[in-house]
Amino acid sequence: MTTSANELYGSPKREISVVLPVRNEAAHLVDSINAILSQDFHGSLEVIVAVGPSQDATEAIAKEISLRDSRVVIVANPTGRTAAGLNLAIERSQYSIIVRVDGHAEIPRDYLTLAFEILSQSGAVNAGGVMAAQGRSLFERSVARAMRSSLGVGASRFHTGGQAGPSDTVYLGAFRKEALIAVGGFDERYTRAQDWELNFRLRAAGGVVYFDPRLVVTYRPRATINALARQYFEYGRWRRVVARSHEGTINYRYLAPPFTVLGTSISIILGAIFSSFFLIPAIVYALFILMASFRIGKSLGEVVSLPIILLTMHMSWGLGFLTSPKSLAP
Repeated sequence: MTTSANELYGSPKREISVVLPVRNEAAHLVDSINAILSQDFHGSLEVIVAVGPSQDATEAIAKEISLRDSRVVIVANPTGRTAAGLNLAIERSQYSIIVRVDGHAEIPRDYLTLAFEILSQSGAVNAGGVMAAQGRSLFERSVARAMRSSLGVGASRFHTGGQAGPSDTVYLGAFRKEALIAVGGFDERYTRAQDWELNFRLRAAGGVVYFDPRLVVTYRPRATINALARQYFEYGRWRRVVARSHEGTINYRYLAPPFTVLGTSISIILGAIFSSFFLIPAIVYALFILMASFRIGKSLGEVVSLPIILLTMHMSWGLGFLTSPKSLAP
């Protein structure tokens, strides 16, 4: 049974704490924080940056911004883990609405105003929207095309858009702080999928997680094929952890990549050993990748880049899921 957050905690106050867990985000951090500070939100605002150990100038950039604007507060995140950084920032926060933003994401000028209105009207404990991937280089633009297509990532609304309403999970999110604290915050055992896992607990506690396509966040994709492979491998590994921890949370969309890995691998092995007839499943998948690339790509360069990108995303996610050890998040 769901319960309105407004009934439990009262109508939200016009005050927002934006929390950012950052590590090695020197390339995007200035744009990310400037987008927050230039919001049209009329109310109290603070920005809490949890800085993990970085190999670039992330910490120096964060401190420089903090010196220029007293609304920006820096907290140390010694482990560098995202969930730990989020919890440290939430603990330091003053206000009753917590909005998560990542260091490689940019929010539009009306994002906080919309988030406040949607939380107020929906009675949700968390409201979020679309992960609008946008790249700068050809490779990044091609990854963005794949990330915003059901042919690349499945039919999740926070990737591809859709109608407003209750959802299993959303991208980033604007939370009622009381609800976050009531369920224990982010689970610090999770390196990835901590959002999905938290939203599961919020829903299990009777809260509503609400998707609204008006909440659009610009996301900057990984810039290399190796970085993309690592990202999606970790996505697969940790989504398997969620499935082990919370029964009934897996569906065909999550099972498609591991079945693709198994089916394609078996097809190639049997085809090489016995008969080319067994290569049919692998050929069908290869044709799917090519057709998907033509459908998703908007330029010749993107069409040429997309086959390796789609293959990397699908196979890395599937391999991560299949090889995820039980020792993760015991």
